[in-house]
Amino acid sequence: MLRFLDAGESHGPSLSGIIEGFPAGVNINIEEINNDLRRRQGGYGRGKRMKIESDSIDILSGLINEKTIGSPISLVIKNKDWENWKDKKIRPQTIPRPGHVDYAGSIKYGFQDLRNTLERSSARNTAMRVAIGSFAKQLLREFNIKIFSYVTGIGSKSIKKYSDNNEQIESMIYDSPVYCPDKIASVEMCKEIEVAGEEGDTLGGVFEVFVPYVPPGLGSYVFWDRRLDSRLASSIMSIPGVKALEIGDGIKSAKKRGSAVHDEIFSEGNSKNNILQYYRKTNRAGGIEGGVTNGEPIVIKVYFKPIPTLLNPLNSIDFATKKEIRAGYQRSDICVVPAASIVGGSVAAWEIANAFLEKFSGDYLLEIKENYKNYKKRLQKL
Repeated sequence: MLRFLDAGESHGPSLSGIIEGFPAGVNINIEEINNDLRRRQGGYGRGKRMKIESDSIDILSGLINEKTIGSPISLVIKNKDWENWKDKKIRPQTIPRPGHVDYAGSIKYGFQDLRNTLERSSARNTAMRVAIGSFAKQLLREFNIKIFSYVTGIGSKSIKKYSDNNEQIESMIYDSPVYCPDKIASVEMCKEIEVAGEEGDTLGGVFEVFVPYVPPGLGSYVFWDRRLDSRLASSIMSIPGVKALEIGDGIKSAKKRGSAVHDEIFSEGNSKNNILQYYRKTNRAGGIEGGVTNGEPIVIKVYFKPIPTLLNPLNSIDFATKKEIRAGYQRSDICVVPAASIVGGSVAAWEIANAFLEKFSGDYLLEIKENYKNYKKRLQKL
């Protein structure tokens, strides 16, 4: 039902995007999109470029009076750093940085100047992914589905405990400089980032995407490419820097017996989902079984590698001289895991919204709500 295209380079004049298939009648809060963009630029450990850019969205079509009209939505985010680069003569970059796509991408496309690769591959492009994901978040909220994404680990420091109250956890996330709902762990993570920065190094970490109140039946088991877990994994792995993910207790489950892994189903008691009369005492499956949502919260853990641009560069080669040399250094971040958590939540929102519209399709919001209401009535009779 939904699809998008995005375009733009890191130091080009702007990033652009087009959304197709978004239903009519959805009120879009533009300031909320801009808040998501600001959060993507934030987080302890960011570099100098974040002081240059102050991202905001321009919506060129698809909305009238901040309400969607069913036609394609076109978006633009201007790159303020463009003004600093457009008239400069920049020498070719010929030394690939280990961990970036500089080397592989330039071989693929036959570039001698690695900038032709790094401009498009830059994580700068995730700004548009966040803006597009914000539309999906606002659509899902019409159906009481909210997306929470937060940091659970940076370097060797990990979260200890946090509230399971959805409203409370949201405020705690953004009160933290690293978007972590554990105050003590947040302080430890910030110190870890400081030490890495002093040593000219970088840090990766882990963030979690948590989506409660998802109705059962989203996704499908009938074809491999319609499984929701497959689609979520593919989209999240497309975020620069993501190297692994698990849904629910995927990694821990591999070391246990089935009796200790699968979530038993009960019929008496309170369901965490306001649709189902059945419930689980555990959610080790992370809300998805066989590629289909089962009514429990979707839980995705995402593992993010350290930024490859290092103040103390690693060994590389020079494409121009064919000799071994240290990789170059450009302005960079020490840690972007908090920002990555915002991108991850946005990307997940898009895939879940897409699956939601496949199940409850309609051209305008009230039609979709009517379809959803009828589905809930049927579930309550099971």
